[in-house]
Amino acid sequence: MTAPETKTTTENRRGTIGWIVAGAAVVLVLAALTRYLEQNVPAWAEGTSLAKLASSVEYPVYAILLGLLGNLVLSSTGLRERLAGAFRTEFFIKTGLVLLGASINLAVIVNAAGPAIAQSLILITLVFGFTWWLGGKLGLTDKLRALLASAVSICGVSAAIAAAGAVQAKREQLAYTASLVIMFALPSIFILPALATGLGLEPAVAGAWMGGNIDTTAAVTAAGALAGEDALRIAAIVKTTQNALMGVVAVALTTYFAVKVERRPDAPRLGAVELWRRFPKFVLGFIAASVIATIYLNSVGAAGKPVIEVVNDVREWFLILAFVSIGLEFSISSLREAGWRPIGVFASATVVNLVLALGAAYLLFSGVTT
Repeated sequence: MTAPETKTTTENRRGTIGWIVAGAAVVLVLAALTRYLEQNVPAWAEGTSLAKLASSVEYPVYAILLGLLGNLVLSSTGLRERLAGAFRTEFFIKTGLVLLGASINLAVIVNAAGPAIAQSLILITLVFGFTWWLGGKLGLTDKLRALLASAVSICGVSAAIAAAGAVQAKREQLAYTASLVIMFALPSIFILPALATGLGLEPAVAGAWMGGNIDTTAAVTAAGALAGEDALRIAAIVKTTQNALMGVVAVALTTYFAVKVERRPDAPRLGAVELWRRFPKFVLGFIAASVIATIYLNSVGAAGKPVIEVVNDVREWFLILAFVSIGLEFSISSLREAGWRPIGVFASATVVNLVLALGAAYLLFSGVTT
């Protein structure tokens, strides 16, 4: 390489790093503004008709809306693509999910484990199967079908990330699926608590319905907060149970794609190394964090709660960064390019999930104490 070429390469590298730093600054500023709004909007709305709503809205709403607003501004100025290297949605969410495990005490989950596991297995099996079938009927690729089915039947973006790693999906397919998840999850935060109240559901049934139907953990938390503490506890247990099954689905997808979809006649047999390479490692981190936190709290008792609170605060920051990044990465053009078929599949599966989750929640959680 000649001296001029070396100089040009170095300048390009510095330019790229500069744009990444600038993009990271944008994400951090929007995340800080999210936290500021979350902490201050309830006080601003106090004494008004919006006070209850303002006090219940969680950080995902502010983060995504600010991300979408930033997306609009950056797109209109032509800067979004240059700054996109810092919009690390996948990294932020994986880190946040691992830290989320620290807030889940295994002993608490056991209390509602039976109904939660039964509901999760029913919904994942039926909704995943329906989405996979309908996607095939409408001519979607196997990889996109896997991402859509995992997202709508398990836990939204994080499940899509796990599935993307398992089936080696394209980044564009993951971004598209994440956009659909957010587009459908946001209204659910407000609609499902209102429907639960209108239907007169018990807190446990309402929480199980939200936990089994809303596609993202953060959105489930926000909806549960609107429905009340009792509903929130059950919603968290149900969604956590579904989260724990991500690993099982990821292994199944890895095996299916490696053995059937992508296997060539002359390809070597699938080995443990290939399965391990594709397996989403953050799922193990999630489980490990839960086990460690449970053992720690059982050992030190109440004295350990401040430590877990610090971990939870760090986790919320990572999730805020993730949701801001999702807003920044959201692309209307990608939705238009994909056409109506994936949207139709996701919408149809969401309706099926809505009905099945309500029926399962009513049958399995009626009379369950919270």
